[in-house]
Amino acid sequence: MGSDFASSRRAVTLAEEEPDLYAAVGVHPHEAAGVVPRMWEGLRLLAGRKRVVAWGEIGLDFHYNFSPPDVQDAVFRKQLELARECRLPVIVHDREAHKETMAILSEFPGLNGVVLHCFSGGMEMAEECLARGYYLGIGGTLTYPKNNLLREILRTAPLDRLLLETDCPYLAPQPWRGKRNEPAYLTAVVETIAEIKGTVPEEVAAATAANARRFFNLVA
Repeated sequence: MGSDFASSRRAVTLAEEEPDLYAAVGVHPHEAAGVVPRMWEGLRLLAGRKRVVAWGEIGLDFHYNFSPPDVQDAVFRKQLELARECRLPVIVHDREAHKETMAILSEFPGLNGVVLHCFSGGMEMAEECLARGYYLGIGGTLTYPKNNLLREILRTAPLDRLLLETDCPYLAPQPWRGKRNEPAYLTAVVETIAEIKGTVPEEVAAATAANARRFFNLVA
């Protein structure tokens, strides 16, 4: 996952070296203030590489505001334009900017797919996301004892609209909370979803893997 031009380039290089990896390119809202015009053409060129399957992580973060909100807004919009041109799905970061994020996304019909990374909105936002055809990104926060709202959302959210994620190195599931997150820890997330849905972990794993292949246009 890219967070600026340099990290996007490293992600693409790594994905081209490792057959089990794919890359996403983009500018995280934290890094929006560092964007210069020449970066856009560089990102556009990276987006055309074979192992690049998404544009992200992009969006708004009004919790930290490491970049001014108006700059975040402009950079987010520009990247949605580029993602639409490049026919890539987008991975969206939304922290304490639910209303603004949804409003901006509504201005960009025709995107090749949208996933709300580490979904943290309420029931109404989840329903609107699903109505628009978006996916919900689910990770370690689902397992936190106080996160009853997300567990309630997943009771009704269809399994075919969920994508699993680590957000490594952050947000490790409850058994490893506070430690460096690892992809292997997704088993705890799968087990929690299975419990919520009244099914078995194997069904959740198979469904979310199929969702990822569809969303990122991967060869099975």
